[in-house]
Amino acid sequence: MLDWLKSLFAAPEPAGPPQTISKFGPSDTSIIQSGVTADEGGWRIQFQDKQTVRLFEVDLSDVEQCTLTYRAQIKTADMQKQAYLEMWCRVPGRGEFFSRGLHQPLKGTTDWASYEIPFYLKREQRADLIKLNVVAEGAGTLWIRNIELLQTPLK
Repeated sequence: MLDWLKSLFAAPEPAGPPQTISKFGPSDTSIIQSGVTADEGGWRIQFQDKQTVRLFEVDLSDVEQCTLTYRAQIKTADMQKQAYLEMWCRVPGRGEFFSRGLHQPLKGTTDWASYEIPFYLKREQRADLIKLNVVAEGAGTLWIRNIELLQTPLK
C-alpha cells in the first residue's frame, strides 16, 4: 500500500536527457521592460511591491509527454518578502496551468544560485505556449540570468 501511495506522488521517469528548447541572454529583450534593466550578464528587476514580471514567452509545437523545466540563476538584495520563478503552460482546448517555485523562495539578500521549476505534460496534453515569469511578494531587487527552457521526454 505504501509503495502505491509513493507512486502517486513520484515524479515521472525520464526517457532521455533534457534538451534545450530556448535560452535567453542579455541581448534578448524581456516582454515587460518597466523596472527591468540589463545588468551582470542578465537582468536586474526592481520591485516596489507585489508584482509578476513576464520575462519571455516561448511558442511550442507538438510538445507532449515530457517535463518542461524553467531554469535560471538568481540573486537578490533586500527582498522584503519572498520571490520565485513561475511558469504558465497553455494547452489548447484545456486552458492555462502553472508551476511555481514556492519550494525554493528567495528572501533578503542572496548570492547567485540556480533555481528551476518543472511542469509535467502527459500524453495528449500538447502545450503551445510557455510564459516565463518571476514573482515578488514585496519590494526588493532581483537579478536573473542564464534563463533556459528545457524539455525532457517521459516514459
